Amino acid sequence: MNVPPILLALGVVLLALALWLRWRIGLPWARVVAEDVSQGRPTQRALYARRYGLTGRPDYLIERHGSLIPVEVKPSRQARTPYHSDLMQLAAYCLLVEESSGRAPPYGLLRYADKTFRLRYTAAVRAELLAIVDEMRDQLEAEDVERSHTEPARCAGCGLRTICEDSLA
Repeated sequence: MNVPPILLALGVVLLALALWLRWRIGLPWARVVAEDVSQGRPTQRALYARRYGLTGRPDYLIERHGSLIPVEVKPSRQARTPYHSDLMQLAAYCLLVEESSGRAPPYGLLRYADKTFRLRYTAAVRAELLAIVDEMRDQLEAEDVERSHTEPARCAGCGLRTICEDSLA
C-alpha cells in the first residue's frame, strides 16, 4: 500500500503535536478517561463520596495500569514544592476516586506551569485529609473563625472581604 507523502507528513506532525501537548500539560502517556478543562461540557460527572459529604471533579482522570489517577492542573502556578492546599485538594480527588470506584488510586498528579508533582495516596495522607475535612466542618458551624493566612491577595479575592473584620485587602 502506497501512502502519499503528504499524508505521512501530516501523520508525523499530528503525532508530534500530540506528544508536545502531553508534555506541556504534564500528563503521562495514558488513556484520558475524563476531563474537566475543555471549553464545552466536561466529559465526566462530578465524583461523590456520600459518607464524607464531598463532591468534586478533577481536571483529568487517566487510567494507568488498571488504576484511575486524578490529575489537577494549576497552569499559572510556579513553585519548587507544591502548596499544601493543592496537595490536599488532590488528596480529596483521590478519596473521591476511591469512594466512587471502590479502588484507591496509588497516587495523584499535580501539574504546575513547569513541573509535575506526584502525591502518593497513603493511609497517612487520607487520614490528614479527613482531619482537615472535620476541622472545616467544625469551623462552618462556629460563630467566629479567624483568618488563616497573611496574604492580602487572598483577601482581595474573597467573597466575604466586605464583611470580614480581619480582611487584609
